[in-house]
Amino acid sequence: MAALEQISSTKMFGGRNLRFRHQSATLGCPMTFSLFVPASPASNLPVLYWLSGLTCNDENFIIKAGAQRAAAAHGIALVAPDTSPRGLNIEGEADSWDFGVGAGFYLNATNEKWKNWRMYDYVVKELPKVLSDNFEQLNTSRASIFGHSMGGHGALTIYLKNTDKYKSVSAFSPIANPINCPWGQKAFSNYLGPSKSDWEEYDATCLIKKCNKISTPILIEQGEDDKFLAEQLLPRNFEEACKAVGAPLTLRMQPGYDHSYFFIATFIDDHIAHHSQFLNSN
Repeated sequence: MAALEQISSTKMFGGRNLRFRHQSATLGCPMTFSLFVPASPASNLPVLYWLSGLTCNDENFIIKAGAQRAAAAHGIALVAPDTSPRGLNIEGEADSWDFGVGAGFYLNATNEKWKNWRMYDYVVKELPKVLSDNFEQLNTSRASIFGHSMGGHGALTIYLKNTDKYKSVSAFSPIANPINCPWGQKAFSNYLGPSKSDWEEYDATCLIKKCNKISTPILIEQGEDDKFLAEQLLPRNFEEACKAVGAPLTLRMQPGYDHSYFFIATFIDDHIAHHSQFLNSN
């Protein structure tokens, strides 16, 4: 069992915001994650994973999104991991804000230099086991996933590769077609090397084309005044790919909203309600 060090505990809406540190075998460094556990007398709590965006850590969502009220009302535990390994001191890891530390892109790097960047395995395999080993009230087999920007990319790709493990997916302002945007091209070329076929394994627009059995609606929230919309996010490419395979997608373009947590906080209740209908159904 992974040893957990509790960093903090704060009561909120009857439940608890908890923060932990543990040694990650997958990433080879200590990792932190945040957990909100609602005040539910029942065990068997479903788990909703949140994946944050570039430059974020495990605390941004917990502090800024205002998600705890709805999570408490629906009886859902929230889990927010960090966005990359930290403290490994790899040359160049902190040279730019959109690559390296704080920018793990939720993939398993194949470039030897970045071999510790295995956020895909950390989120899909290691973290759920840490949770199930240490929190008997959580049922990690009842899980859904959502995220923002780079984390929206992570949520979509992880869901599409593991529809048997997650009940539902949603995203705010996701990097929906990373092989065709500067953020994705920079990250993928460094983490994965030059092969475009390797890149496609972590691109939601490419992955959805292989999924003809998606029956749970995918929800995407996108601000129309998001400064990254045209160059980096490309949600219309994902929308076209969904239409081509008949995958159910609700893409909500929201006039006047930007890329910030103000936008996320405005619509977070809708997303938690979206996931609740699948997490809490028999």
